[in-house]
Amino acid sequence: MRLVHLDLKGAAPRISYLEQVFPLLSQLGANGVLIEYEDMFPFKGELEILRSPYAYSEEDIERIQQLAEQHKLEVVPLVQTFGHVEFILKHEKYQHLREVERFPNSFNPHVPDTLALLKSILSQVIEKHRRSTWIHIGADEVFHLGEGMDSKNWMSHNKGDMGTMYLKHIKEVLGFLTAQFWGLRVLMWDDMLRKISVGALRVALVARACPAAVPFLTKYVESGFEAVWFASAFKGTTGPAQAWTPLSYHLKNHLSWLKVMQAVPRLAPLRLQGVVLTGWQRYDHYSVLCELLPVSIPSLAICLQTLVNGGFTEEAKRKVLDVLGLESVQLEQSTCEGRGAFPGVEIYHMVEQVNGHLKESILKALEEESAIKGWFSPYHRKRQFGNPRNMESFGSKVLKLHEDWESFVRDLRAQLERIYFPDTVEEWMEENINPYLDQLRDLVRDYR
Repeated sequence: MRLVHLDLKGAAPRISYLEQVFPLLSQLGANGVLIEYEDMFPFKGELEILRSPYAYSEEDIERIQQLAEQHKLEVVPLVQTFGHVEFILKHEKYQHLREVERFPNSFNPHVPDTLALLKSILSQVIEKHRRSTWIHIGADEVFHLGEGMDSKNWMSHNKGDMGTMYLKHIKEVLGFLTAQFWGLRVLMWDDMLRKISVGALRVALVARACPAAVPFLTKYVESGFEAVWFASAFKGTTGPAQAWTPLSYHLKNHLSWLKVMQAVPRLAPLRLQGVVLTGWQRYDHYSVLCELLPVSIPSLAICLQTLVNGGFTEEAKRKVLDVLGLESVQLEQSTCEGRGAFPGVEIYHMVEQVNGHLKESILKALEEESAIKGWFSPYHRKRQFGNPRNMESFGSKVLKLHEDWESFVRDLRAQLERIYFPDTVEEWMEENINPYLDQLRDLVRDYR
């Protein structure tokens, strides 16, 4: 299986955009989507507080599944059940379930309310995904586990065994899922399992229930796992505020995974069940946005085709260019030549402009123009004191630069609004445009 991860912790696309993206995923060789809803899920009743103001409706969730079915994509919902639960624990209502009182990252596994809450979250999500045969329970990066009082007490009575404590919670979650939703298969990330001994894993026999995603392979064979998944990345791993996707970096990641895949047959009876191409949109609920989906589509296409063809072969390259409507791809420069014909290509080109020119052109005008430095300094501007003769020498240039960027930004905003909800548009503009354009706006205001 080749699942593309849609991380909705930020910049969740409108359904109309997914209508364009799903056929593309299928064409490029994906056969599933891993959907991390977080606060975009239409939680009901007690849980309504968890919903974002722009959360998808129940009809939207149904539409996503119809689209997936239409394009032969398996839907795997992802619900975090241990760490990365800031979107839950930031609410006062659930603060008492934190492992460490000050941090909203991880659940305290010893409070009965934690499991009760997880049961109702999982039930609501699974109820709305009756066609899905898989669920992903996250369970990665459980920061500060073991630092809360309850955990410290538990560990002092249990030989300080953090691994067993972690597995105890995972087993409870799995126990609920297997009892309640017969035949549903479970996936989880494996970073926490890597620190746990083979003995402890064997005893917990989590292995029977869920394939781990990522290889500490011989260890997992010995622990009794029968299948593994791998997780690569096509975007969102090269910096929390990354705006442009580095193509060769992500291609290399997939080429490395192909080498690991070739080694799996030697580890029989372990078998490789699938790959998740992760595309993180935020590092956590509180961090800024990293690359937008339209910006990373060339990377996604290259990565998927590399997996399909067992390398970035001529055939893979040709397919990428055909499907995306491009003339060529420069891996080292992370650029694409040609107009492109993929969903959101306008945003792709405009973000390229922002990334390559906005900051540079504005700082150049403000820093290198000696008349601005000499006759229109912060001192002059504050006191509204200046010589019109010298001001006119730079005025028309600065006004034109300002007008050009303002009209560009209006177009960009309009494109973003077609794909994203208002909160995303606002956040992206404030992060990537305003820090530079505002300096120019202020200068123009003072000049006038």
